[in-house]
Amino acid sequence: MAYSGDPILVEDLLFKPEHSLIDQSLHSRLGATTTNGDGFGIGWYGEEDEPAVFKGVDPAWNDRNLRELAAHVRTPLLLAHIRASTGTPVQRSNCHPFRHGRWLWMHNGVLSEFRRIKRDLVLAVDPELYPDIEGSTDSEVLFFLALTFGLSDDPITAVSRAVGTVEHVARAKGVDDPVQMTVATTDGESLWVFRYSSVGRSRSLFFSTAVDKVRALHPEVEVLHRLGPETRFVVSEPLRDLPGAWNEVPEASVGIVRPGADEILPFRPLEPV
Repeated sequence: MAYSGDPILVEDLLFKPEHSLIDQSLHSRLGATTTNGDGFGIGWYGEEDEPAVFKGVDPAWNDRNLRELAAHVRTPLLLAHIRASTGTPVQRSNCHPFRHGRWLWMHNGVLSEFRRIKRDLVLAVDPELYPDIEGSTDSEVLFFLALTFGLSDDPITAVSRAVGTVEHVARAKGVDDPVQMTVATTDGESLWVFRYSSVGRSRSLFFSTAVDKVRALHPEVEVLHRLGPETRFVVSEPLRDLPGAWNEVPEASVGIVRPGADEILPFRPLEPV
C-alpha cells in the first residue's frame, strides 16, 4: 500500500479500514497467496531528509511493536508491505520497502527463475551501488538496477531499462515470461507506481478516486472528511467496499502521484543499450 496526502496516523491506514493491510495479510482476496506471514515493513517520511523504515520478520498481525508505533507516527507519505516469500530467506533485510538515500521501493511479484538469472543481473548493478545491497531478493536487485539506470533523474526510464535488462538476460538463459510486478517507488515528494508482467497478466493494483468525489458518494465514512483533496491511496486490494472509490491501474501502465494533476501513462521495457 502507498499513501500520499495530508499527514495521517499510520494506524488509520494499517489497522482501521475494514479490509486493511493487516487484514489482507491474513485474508488476501486478490493476491497470489491468501496468507502473507513472512514479514512486513513500513517506510515513511518525517522530519529528516531520508525516510524511516521499520521492518520485522513476524507476521504483521502478530507484531505488537508495529501496533504501538502505528498509533504514534503521523506522516504525509507512507509505503507499507506484507511479504510472502518466493524462496528467499525470511529475514529483515529481505522485507520491503527497500531504502537508498531518499528513495523507497517495494515490489509485489516475482522474477521467474531468479537463481538462474541473478548473477547476470547483479553484475549489471553499478559497482558503487553494489555494496549497499543487503538482502537476497529479486525485488531488491530490481531496485538497484533501477538506481543504476538513473532512478533519481528519470524514474520511468530507469524502471523501463531495469525491466528490459531482466527480460534480456532471461531470454538469453531460456527463461520465459520472467517479470511479474507491481512496483511503488518514491523520493518523498512524488510517487510512481508500475503495473507490468511479461505475460500480460499482472497482479492487481488500484488507485483511489479523488477524495471529494468519494466523500460525496459516501458521506457516512467519517475519515474521508479529514482528508484533503490531494490525498491518494494505491493498493493491491481495495481497503473497503465503497462503490466508485477505487479504479484499477491498467495493464502495462505507470501512474504518477504528485501535487496537482496525477497521470497514468503506458509502460514498456527498454532493451539494454
